[in-house]
Amino acid sequence: MMLLTVFLKHDQSKTLAEIQAHLEQTGYFDSFPPPGIEIVSWTVCMGIGQVVTLRFPPERLRELNRVFEEKAWGAFRTEFYPTYDFKPVWDQFQAGRRANKST
Repeated sequence: MMLLTVFLKHDQSKTLAEIQAHLEQTGYFDSFPPPGIEIVSWTVCMGIGQVVTLRFPPERLRELNRVFEEKAWGAFRTEFYPTYDFKPVWDQFQAGRRANKST
């Protein structure tokens, strides 16, 4: 499985109603996310847009990309970042530090 963080930057030349109308017209709301692709987090960043982190098998990357190209473009400018969950690494690092301090 892989994680992908997607920045959906609002087209600020459009109103929210225009963005939503575009997404409705392209079928974005029915197509995203494709079945079997998990939304890990979805936040709204004022002044930027939306930040979505998805988990899915790597072989489905092209399929996911096509949804953005065909459905989201025109409403959003997109940026994609392969990501990973750093928290377990951090926890292990901190545990090691604590163990070293106690010896």
